[in-house]
Amino acid sequence: MSKKKRIVVKIGSSLLANEEKLTLRYAFMNGLMADLGDLQDQGYEIILTSSGSVALGLNMIGKRPEEAGILDKQAAAACGQPLLMNAYRQVANEYNFDVAQMLVTVEDMEERRRFLNIKNTMLRLFENQILPIINENDSIATRDLKVGDNDRLSAKVAQMVEADHLIILTSVEGLYDRDPSEPGAQFIEEIEDVSEHLESTKSISELGSGGMLTKMLAANMAQNAGVETIIADGIIERPISSVLNNERRHTRCLASGKAASPLMIWLSNRLQVAGTLVVTDEAVRAITAKERGLQRDDLVSIQGEFSKGDVLHVYDEQGNEFARGLTNFSSEETILMARNPEMEIEDVIGYKTKSAVVGAENILILEDHHLQLDAPEEDDKPVISL
Repeated sequence: MSKKKRIVVKIGSSLLANEEKLTLRYAFMNGLMADLGDLQDQGYEIILTSSGSVALGLNMIGKRPEEAGILDKQAAAACGQPLLMNAYRQVANEYNFDVAQMLVTVEDMEERRRFLNIKNTMLRLFENQILPIINENDSIATRDLKVGDNDRLSAKVAQMVEADHLIILTSVEGLYDRDPSEPGAQFIEEIEDVSEHLESTKSISELGSGGMLTKMLAANMAQNAGVETIIADGIIERPISSVLNNERRHTRCLASGKAASPLMIWLSNRLQVAGTLVVTDEAVRAITAKERGLQRDDLVSIQGEFSKGDVLHVYDEQGNEFARGLTNFSSEETILMARNPEMEIEDVIGYKTKSAVVGAENILILEDHHLQLDAPEEDDKPVISL
């Protein structure tokens, strides 16, 4: 039996909620769910990442989007999420399939064990032909902890389940080389390397709250995970199958085709920085050549508080990120080991363990198609020199 096709579909709040009345657009929801039901009958496994809870809940607390603060939005999410899921369930029932709700935070996606637990839950839902509907848990998320946008959340989910396609439905047909309202704007039908288009999309912000840049960032994350991304207009009739069958115009960001282990893919697409390390130039050469892991003698400075198993971003002395990896120690243990190089590690931290701060098997060397993050400012988290 051939492997089933997996699709992650991302829907923004502008497609689900009437901007003025802050009520559900049932015509779009019906068209969407009818299409998803047909695709499930054809053997597709589908995950829906859906915004909309905040917009729907604002009516209940008497706030408009432009005046709502973070606490208002958290309360609105708590009010709107049951309304949204009830509507999805009722419409899905009309097309003879069931839905399940999953709410996540950035910590759920960045911590390896939670990440795998979410994946296993989704796979079990697939086995029972139930459509998972996933959203960020906006009622408890803060500015510091938010995934940031459901575009990138959908890319993380696509990476998680090793999807074939990530389909982002929005308010225009796809990507243009500039703001589509400008004269002479050219439509881009196919993209081989998403990273080449990120700079040009920074000024294109007509698409919902996230803008085109966040959609391209999501496409870059998906591309690094071997997932093809489709950006298309959220029409009412057959919004998904029509682009899968190339029946209407859309932008298709091709999968990179580069095989990587699930762990390396997970390391490459980060939403939050737990901590950073700066290492010597000699260490950069050895680690990049995959001769060894990252040792305590390599460290120049440490920034951030992290725990064993967190993902650290590794920089050279010029401030360029060149690697990411899973740490074997907490930040406190790492500082103690680096400051006492003459002592055995067991004597410093009180137990026997591997000597590498980050083992070679748990290091990802960044390539041109990966998005490198600028080193955090010292004002954000103190830098500890070693």
